[in-house]
Amino acid sequence: MKIALMDSGIGLLAAAAAVRRLRPDADLILSNDPDGMPWGPRTPASLAVRALAVARAAAAHRPDALIVACNTASVHSLPALRAELEPGIPVIGTVPAIKPAAAGGGRVAIWATPATTGSPYQRGLISEFASGVSVTEVPCPGLAEAVEAADDVAVEAAVAAAAALTPADVTDVVLGCTHYELVEAAIRAALAVRTGGADFVFHGSAEPVAVQALRRLGTGPEPALPRTGGLTVLCSGREGALPAAALGYAEGRLLAGHGAPVG
Repeated sequence: MKIALMDSGIGLLAAAAAVRRLRPDADLILSNDPDGMPWGPRTPASLAVRALAVARAAAAHRPDALIVACNTASVHSLPALRAELEPGIPVIGTVPAIKPAAAGGGRVAIWATPATTGSPYQRGLISEFASGVSVTEVPCPGLAEAVEAADDVAVEAAVAAAAALTPADVTDVVLGCTHYELVEAAIRAALAVRTGGADFVFHGSAEPVAVQALRRLGTGPEPALPRTGGLTVLCSGREGALPAAALGYAEGRLLAGHGAPVG
């Protein structure tokens, strides 16, 4: 079984690590776009062009499924990707976990990039799944870029700014950008201060999207299988290596431990 994941950068690490944990036998293809990142500031049309190029590079390796491990790319390019690749290659988008976060009827905060915050796509999800629930959209300028660079100081500053915009009585926090899951501990610590130590629940997308990809392939998790899966890294279409910044995160170290070259 071969599963490809795509993103502009290392935001795909969380979902890739989830797939690796659930199916150690799966071959993984990580297709990113160092030549075109960041995708967030691009126009939807420009982003779709870059996303299609990254998807085509992954598709050339004949994966059984493709995970779009990027919320912004899922918002703006998922229809184009599916039109080109399906039904031959199932394409699984990444949707902010608004539905499960709102299910308990608590107070929800959605942390997302400025490009996703307030977008018709996100507002549509809120309207569909969180009607009648208190929802605060929290833009996080600079956070994805700081995570991409593994810049702890910049991450801390961006997280603190977003935490200050988050209601102190929040009960559920949706991480609406795949990069953010890599710094969940820093976000959790900042929000613990903001909420006075009150309990709240994080809702990420890495494991749900990995499970959905396996479901689309007619299989399921088999975490006890031998770790035999290989890993290929594509950098704007060129075979390359995991960026050194990836080793700043547990997810990147997990993948590097399975024979991935590191640049």
